[in-house]
Amino acid sequence: MSQPKFAPQVAVSATYMRGGTSKGVFFNLNDLPERCQQPGQARDSFLLRVIGSPDPYGKQIDGLGNGSSSTSKTVILSKSDQDNHDVNYLFGQVNIAKPMIDWAGNCGNLTAAVGACAINMGLVDADKVAASAESGICEVHIWQQNISKTIIAHVPVYTDEQGQVQVQETGDFELDGVTFPAAEVKIEFIDPVDASSAMFPTGNLQDDFDVSGCGLEKDSVKATFINAGIPTIFMQAADLGFKGTELQTDINSNKALLDKLETIRAKGGVAMGLFKNVSEAEKSQHIPKIAWVAPAQSYTASSGKEVNENDIDLVVRAMSMGQLHHAMMGTAAVAIAAAATTQGTLVNEAASGNGTSRELSEVRFGHPSGTLLVGGKTEQVEGRWQAKKVSMSRSARRIMVGQVFVPGGCF
Repeated sequence: MSQPKFAPQVAVSATYMRGGTSKGVFFNLNDLPERCQQPGQARDSFLLRVIGSPDPYGKQIDGLGNGSSSTSKTVILSKSDQDNHDVNYLFGQVNIAKPMIDWAGNCGNLTAAVGACAINMGLVDADKVAASAESGICEVHIWQQNISKTIIAHVPVYTDEQGQVQVQETGDFELDGVTFPAAEVKIEFIDPVDASSAMFPTGNLQDDFDVSGCGLEKDSVKATFINAGIPTIFMQAADLGFKGTELQTDINSNKALLDKLETIRAKGGVAMGLFKNVSEAEKSQHIPKIAWVAPAQSYTASSGKEVNENDIDLVVRAMSMGQLHHAMMGTAAVAIAAAATTQGTLVNEAASGNGTSRELSEVRFGHPSGTLLVGGKTEQVEGRWQAKKVSMSRSARRIMVGQVFVPGGCF
């Protein structure tokens, strides 16, 4: 009997889901090949091949990625070993062009899919799911492993004709950046900043940020550095030469501009204390994020939808993995909520208008695809700002459940 010249493909159970304005491949930890169930090169190589990276063409044709940071994502779920939690959620942001997976942060968009996926995978206690039938909502308590945080997903459920409680995925909730409506999933990020950590790592709500050598008109501009949801650098759109109404076509085809923004992002990572130097910061594209804000103004979203300045509090644009995001990353939305509800930040001032600062409990901001409403509660404890809770609504849907195939010799 002849032997295959090359190792045959390996089939692994997987779920392909949209969560918020992102898509990712979800795995049950126990379904992964044994050598991929632990952190390390084997796991990374396997996931890279699933997504189709690294791809010098930038299309990820030979994998499940779609050539954008929003769709180059992987998730590993497991039954939680944490008290009062249902599921562990581990997120990996796959680099499109490089053989690299960033495990440093969370994906807020895919968080919306975690609760539903965990129920469908049988990772949430069956009695708990059954007991949620009366209320129509199953509260899934998620332990986010990347950042060691608690997230609560309010997953809508219904009882089918066989008397089984199922996840409700269809609905009329519309999320800008997603073409079709679906069921609303409310997400709560509990204590998104450790009480022992600084939500504002420099100790200031605004800093004079040294951007010398970055190609801006000034060597120093105002910035708000925040660590909530994901480390984020907020700047004023005008200081970057922007209006705050930019779309992907205005930014992503301009290499010189992208390089300038990447340099600023790396310098901001050092200023926040995340990295020792710029070269170290350049190796981690997932954190920090760089975003710019401006007061509310009317613009045309990427879909052609008109966004009226009277319907929003401010406009925000954010970069993800070296590109302007087509909507807004969920984790960056957490940062926006925390900053907007803290008086004195650049985000709060942009939302307050006329250079003022006021107390806010929620804001609706405009992004390239439309608008998003987020809420937050921040308070000062012994002179330190803390975010107690941040909330938003997203939606999620299964696209495919089955097996993903990868060449057996790739990991």
